[in-house]
Amino acid sequence: MRILSNETSSKIGQKITVAGWVNSRRDHGGVIFVDLRDHTGIVQLVFNPDLADFKMAEALRDEFVISATGLVRERGAGLENPNINTGKIEILVSKLEILNKSETPVVPTRDGENEAGEDLRLKYRYLDLRRPSMQQILRRRAEFNKLVREFMENEDFVEVATPILANSSPEGARDFLIPSRVHAGKFYALPQAPQQFKQLLMVGGVPRYYQIAPCFRDEDPRADRLYGDFYQIDMEMAFVDDGEVVRGITEPLIKKLVTEFAGKKLVSEEVPRLTYSEVMERFGSDKPDLRFEMELVELTETVKNTEFGVFKNAECVKAICAKGGASLSRSQIDGFTEIARREGAGGLAYLTYDGGKINSPIAKFLSEAELTEITRKTGAIDGDIVFFGADARAKVNKVLGVLRSELAGHFGLKDPNKVALAWVVDFPFYEWDDKNRRLDFGHNPFSMPKGGLAALESDDKLSIVADQFDMVLNGYEVCSGAVRNHNPEVMYKAFGNLGCNEKYVESRFGAMLNAFKFGAPPHAGCAFGIDRIFMELLNIASIRDTLAFPKNGSGVDVMMDSPAAVDSDQLKELNIKVK
Repeated sequence: MRILSNETSSKIGQKITVAGWVNSRRDHGGVIFVDLRDHTGIVQLVFNPDLADFKMAEALRDEFVISATGLVRERGAGLENPNINTGKIEILVSKLEILNKSETPVVPTRDGENEAGEDLRLKYRYLDLRRPSMQQILRRRAEFNKLVREFMENEDFVEVATPILANSSPEGARDFLIPSRVHAGKFYALPQAPQQFKQLLMVGGVPRYYQIAPCFRDEDPRADRLYGDFYQIDMEMAFVDDGEVVRGITEPLIKKLVTEFAGKKLVSEEVPRLTYSEVMERFGSDKPDLRFEMELVELTETVKNTEFGVFKNAECVKAICAKGGASLSRSQIDGFTEIARREGAGGLAYLTYDGGKINSPIAKFLSEAELTEITRKTGAIDGDIVFFGADARAKVNKVLGVLRSELAGHFGLKDPNKVALAWVVDFPFYEWDDKNRRLDFGHNPFSMPKGGLAALESDDKLSIVADQFDMVLNGYEVCSGAVRNHNPEVMYKAFGNLGCNEKYVESRFGAMLNAFKFGAPPHAGCAFGIDRIFMELLNIASIRDTLAFPKNGSGVDVMMDSPAAVDSDQLKELNIKVK
């Protein structure tokens, strides 16, 4: 039975059987005490020397799996343990059974012990999962999924499973390919998202679809991104041609997860709608953390006639004011300067406001009028520091956006008990790919441009706006959605602007294009990243700890030794030769 299956006080005087793992064993002058653990908690077992199984109790070691039968009794006065739920009682054991022995654990199975490195923890994940904190994460994840399903079903969404073996399609990341044994030289792909399938469900007459969907992308791992497989709340709605409908339906779900599930406070009950261009100019990021202010301040016109060459010759000059930042040491300022350089800046100019004076190596190059206007626009007061960015506008926004987040972390502005939500709307339909020197889709090729087919005729392709939107939560993008393209002509034209002919589009999206010819309704939807939301709501340090069996930061499953080489016979059967 479970250790904490009922109120422990109600068991006093009863004979019960419990089973679990030995959490610890103590020998006190002939009387042996064992803390027995299962997923519900810990209870103390007492073994007296006159017990027939006492010799067996002496042989117990940490992580042995045992079953014990005995009498529940109150602990003696002053011997209670307030740190556990069963701290007022103990079990006087009359019968002991060793169900399995254990070698000395390679990684800790108790919280608070010297934590092993991540790779070692993941290699022995089945031991790491025994820790109460990990058990709690698994249970909380199940509660999270249950709440999502209840909400979606109450909103008349139908849960539909979509295929795992699919076709390769350009959705922003590399595909995982699976060779076909039956069809030599051809490949399946694991779906980056159920995008095509959920749109086909709309054509198929499903009014509202959702699923907690596994997704697969061969992307480089990051602190907030799992490698390989991850999960999202995927949904789509038929006869919807306005993204605000989707936002209005889904917003209450996220608020419910924040307040009821996580017990956190919303910075604002009203979730703002901010355009992509607006957040880039104000925060330097399309996923701004709105728990704090520290906005980017436009100063280009203010210093256009300055004698300071760095500002004078720049396309754009902006600043951010860090409250209390005058206390930063020289080495700390150097650290922030290095962060700016990593983002492409040549350096990091600054002004400190201290003791009624403005101090900085650049202050002598700025006129009194310029300093006065900078002070007014940034709102700087005594004790603050103002950092500047001067370069091409896109680079200035990027550098100061990263710096804003780093400064907020340094000054403790990211309150873990608060959640700031925002919708970012009106993303560029196309973007310029510097690496390949060509135009590409901004988000994905499945969105409808605002203005439809006519908008795609614009000579300035970078000015075309997509009916796309993201939800941002504490600086993380946790949702991406759009009004979908359900018109074959728009699909052909959208790809045609990138130099792709109709044959290419049909080879990649033949099923969708054919379906759209048979009365496809307008539709819209979105997908929320479960792992990222769950990590932030529960203050989990590593996104990999949101899953039972994740891969490490290099995309390797060190427990199952995957990826791994396969037998030559398997490769031959698949018509594959490894170079």
